[in-house]
Amino acid sequence: MRMRRILGLALAAATLVGVSAVGAVGAVSAEAASSPNISREECTAAGGQIVSRPYSSDACVLPDGTRPAIT
Repeated sequence: MRMRRILGLALAAATLVGVSAVGAVGAVSAEAASSPNISREECTAAGGQIVSRPYSSDACVLPDGTRPAIT
């Protein structure tokens, strides 16, 4: 009985470690997929429009729908 309990705890710990590793990989790939910052000149040269966002910096709306922040 004691051995079964120890094995169950080890399996639960291994499962939690696996889930947190998958979550970290997902966060990294989401960060890599986000749009980089762009300057006002680059925005207009790419055919984008500069829009104001309340309580945040301005953004550039590009023709493909992405909205990078303006630096």
